[in-house]
Amino acid sequence: MNTEALTHPNKIVERPPHVLPERVVDFDLFAPPDGTKDYYQAWKNLQDSSIPELVWTPYNEGHWIATSGRLISQIFADYQRFSSNVLFVPKSDGQHHQLPPSVIDPPEHKHYRALLRDLAPAKIRDLEDEIRALAVELIEGLKPKGECEVTTDFAEQFPVRIFMNLVNLPMEDAGKIKYWVDQTTRPDGSMSYGDAIQAMVDYIAPVAEARRGGDGDDMITHIVNGKIGDRPLTEEEAGKFCAQVLVGGVDTIVNMTSLILHHLATHPDKRRELIDNPSLIKKAVEEYLRRFPLTSDGREVKEDIVFEGVELKKGEMVVLPAVLHGLDERENACPMTVDFNRQKCSHSTFGNGAHLCPGAHLARTEIRIVLEEWLKRIPNFSVAPGAEITYICGIVAALDKLPLVWEQ
Repeated sequence: MNTEALTHPNKIVERPPHVLPERVVDFDLFAPPDGTKDYYQAWKNLQDSSIPELVWTPYNEGHWIATSGRLISQIFADYQRFSSNVLFVPKSDGQHHQLPPSVIDPPEHKHYRALLRDLAPAKIRDLEDEIRALAVELIEGLKPKGECEVTTDFAEQFPVRIFMNLVNLPMEDAGKIKYWVDQTTRPDGSMSYGDAIQAMVDYIAPVAEARRGGDGDDMITHIVNGKIGDRPLTEEEAGKFCAQVLVGGVDTIVNMTSLILHHLATHPDKRRELIDNPSLIKKAVEEYLRRFPLTSDGREVKEDIVFEGVELKKGEMVVLPAVLHGLDERENACPMTVDFNRQKCSHSTFGNGAHLCPGAHLARTEIRIVLEEWLKRIPNFSVAPGAEITYICGIVAALDKLPLVWEQ
């Protein structure tokens, strides 16, 4: 087993006695084989290797991986047996992520989730003109240049500015917030997981407390002045809740935007299809969510159980890679192909069940508007000649950078 490229080479463990040898795979989600070349093909190769639907890896302190869309969707929804108390591997890192509402199981979860009313579909519809205006402003600013580095020039600007407005935080703070979030999802070793979480809590807790009792119309004010059942949030709860909002707001949609523009840059036929028939864009959003999911969330086994004929022990982690749901032939025909007319589009990109991502409607709206406005203004674009496109693997995957060019 090659450990040279591992992010966590000291966290390889021995196979426990209850794990059958035929269930063991040599796979590290932080460094999948050839994952920097093609993150999606790396995971697809695992799924196509005739392995069971539930396998175990010794990397990252040892954990299970669900490899079929069926199991991924089922475990996401099964909070009775699989808890959200720990969301990430290695578990010793994931245990630091004690941020509500993501780590709260039902029935308590619903009280926390109710405080996220700013992300409700009706609220997002009210923001659509503002979101569109920002997209147009950014794209028009890039258009005369004939080139851009999508990740920094657009993808990190568009959704992050929307989010910073939602929470009423200064845009100049976005960079450090994203750095902290990156250290939890794609760590580079410059900061520990626990320190990154604590940095976010330390940053946002005093802001949250200062807005308690206020009448502002931002998400943080609404959260800290809400109630859990019939009681107000404690100061600690408010700080941690708002830190979780930061985690969810400045990373995933940034990376999704880059991946979608990369696909369109390298597939002019799909670009032309959307330009000629803009009514397909809504379906294209769903298809891109299926084809290019980014997250590999985890769940903690609540009690010793036999699940799908497999013995699982209390406290063990099960990783649910969204990529393996969207790319599962049993769920989606010809899954590696992007098809805007796909009749069945099955995925777990936003999870499933009680913990379905509360920001899903905002994400869909942002992606749709990017497609509509980018293709109107920059219809013909490609990856810069000679550019090497690489992926960064982890709990949330990303493109390292994406240089695009077009005729002015």
